[in-house]
Amino acid sequence: MKFLNNLTSLKSMTHPEIDLHEYKYDLPEAKIPNRPLDKREQSKLLVYKNEIVTEDVFYNIADHLPKNTLLVFNDSKVIPARLFFQTTNKASIEILCLNQIDIECIDNPGNQQTWKCIVGNLKRWKEGNILSIDLKIVILSAELIERNGEDNDIRFSWTGELTFLEVLELAGNIPLPPYMNRMADEDDNIRYQTVYAKSPGSVAAPTAGLHFTDKVLDEIKIKGVEISYITLHVGAGTFKPIKSSTISGHKMHEETFEVSASFLTELHHNDFVIPVGTTSLRTLESICILGDKVSKGDFSMIINQWDGFSENVQPAKKSISSLLLWMKQNEKEIITVKTSILIVPGYRFRICKGLVTNFHQPESTLILLVAAFLGENWKKVYDYALENDFRFLSYGDSSILLP
Repeated sequence: MKFLNNLTSLKSMTHPEIDLHEYKYDLPEAKIPNRPLDKREQSKLLVYKNEIVTEDVFYNIADHLPKNTLLVFNDSKVIPARLFFQTTNKASIEILCLNQIDIECIDNPGNQQTWKCIVGNLKRWKEGNILSIDLKIVILSAELIERNGEDNDIRFSWTGELTFLEVLELAGNIPLPPYMNRMADEDDNIRYQTVYAKSPGSVAAPTAGLHFTDKVLDEIKIKGVEISYITLHVGAGTFKPIKSSTISGHKMHEETFEVSASFLTELHHNDFVIPVGTTSLRTLESICILGDKVSKGDFSMIINQWDGFSENVQPAKKSISSLLLWMKQNEKEIITVKTSILIVPGYRFRICKGLVTNFHQPESTLILLVAAFLGENWKKVYDYALENDFRFLSYGDSSILLP
């Protein structure tokens, strides 16, 4: 892995041409569990360090973390965003809430919010037909405002004094990944959340964190490893397949993250940063890009798909300092940013020195991220996992990658 050390070490590569077939491997269905282990910390842990692959049990992960590590977690919480309605003709309509359009927070008081949603059986939802669910203590209604293909604008309204989050908790289901081929049950309400989940907004779990328990976190702290949290709300786009033959034809999904000045200060003071999960990694790298943008007078708070391949960048600590200065000058303790950063081979990592992550689907944006991090050795890691009975995807096993 190559890290960026100065302003001139990164050449422009606006649209890298990558043959996705090079990132294809055979993933047997038997290696994809649709239920978790009884105990989170009993998952297997693949350890990649100095180009050598070994394995352990996840509850020993503290043994593999350098003492000077800052471990960064995504504390976003999965919301029960999957709703089922019926039309007057008894046609079933499934709605998956993706991103909120209103400025109102999901847990603010009110009786109406508008969301971008994926709608199943959309053709059966006729124009002007308002769908409703009667939950006894609240009636939830859905009105189709605009059809936009995959992302449709839907206005939700409800009776009573509940927040929309409380309405979802009554009416909705946890949206498990489509490859699990089942509805969520009571166990998933607990197990498809991290033990440190705090900020509601994700429609998919930051699954690298599913293996941690309070006891494992305590062991990590005892070792002297620092722990910190950011929030990136994971969207359904994390499961979106790449349909183009090369990555330059793929449109990356947009996600929202929040970051505080206190976290940036902590980040600035640490030299060995390991994110837990690809969402945390994408957030950390986006922070560096945001610092570059702010230093050039771009205050849009938007990270575009290919911004990580710009040649006009600063060293990571200078970028973080630029962002901290701007926040201080504008009296902002917390900022909200939209990112669609795409990390593929050829990307130069600015701040992340390791990665804790699960095992990802072939020909996906996530396997490309791992390949960008490990180079050709991603194949060594995945070959080992496939040959040694590791479980893959959301309820699968874990790895710690230390190039």
